[in-house]
Amino acid sequence: MKIDVYSLTGAKTGTLELPSSLFEAPINQGLMHQSLILQQSNRRRPVAHAKRRSEVKGSTRKLYQQKGTGRARRGDIRSPLLRGGGKSFGPRKDRNFHKDMPKGMRRSALRSCLSWQAKNGVIIGLESGTLTGKTKETHALLKKLPIELGRSILFVLPQRDDLWARSTRNIPRVKTLIASYLNPEDVLKAHRLIFLTDAIKKAEEIFGKKAPLS
Repeated sequence: MKIDVYSLTGAKTGTLELPSSLFEAPINQGLMHQSLILQQSNRRRPVAHAKRRSEVKGSTRKLYQQKGTGRARRGDIRSPLLRGGGKSFGPRKDRNFHKDMPKGMRRSALRSCLSWQAKNGVIIGLESGTLTGKTKETHALLKKLPIELGRSILFVLPQRDDLWARSTRNIPRVKTLIASYLNPEDVLKAHRLIFLTDAIKKAEEIFGKKAPLS
């Protein structure tokens, strides 16, 4: 599969063959969904907390006798059936949302996500280089590329580059990401994925499916 490659001035300079091990992998939507849920769950932090019956302040005295009144059977005032009582099955601050998945499955899910985006024509290439760190320069570049401003755009870099990060951070819905930090959520959320050419090689080294040893 080939993608168009553009220069840092926005001019088309040619095409690039994407590595098939990373961008033409079998698309497993179930695995993609599972890895996305894992990523979002591991980011969750329990905040809400409701007290149970044993934690609510109040007397343990039985409100009235068990039999003979004709009324419903009542225990103490902390009963979940009463106003001000404990909460049955309420949210707890000690809940653990952590999920796990084998490394091979996580990488297979990422390859599926990248292949899905490549198949849908979301990925374009950009010649590797460094910007001046000016937002105006990056904004001018984006206007020349075949993208829709205002939609989610992800620049994938080969390594950390503060100038790239500085030049994009004030442009709405534009994000930079190091190739080694590629993840299903960022890949699938992007309306346009812009890979620097060196970042494609870096991603293939890390996430590309290795050929079996003969």
